[in-house]
Amino acid sequence: MSWSWRLEAADGSQVRGVSSPQHGSQADAESWLGEQWRELAEEGVAQVTRLDSGTEVYGPMPLSE
Repeated sequence: MSWSWRLEAADGSQVRGVSSPQHGSQADAESWLGEQWRELAEEGVAQVTRLDSGTEVYGPMPLSE
């Protein structure tokens, strides 16, 4: 399994110029997002969708406090 996030604008389109690394576990992917969400929001990411080997498994989830 390979976990990642699709980084999206408020309209659901993928935000260009930013990407999520691949993670070996769901916990690693969630930790990464927890550390990066503020910076991602500054880059225009409004919501994220969690992917498992490219398949949507959760989301979209808004990036807000």
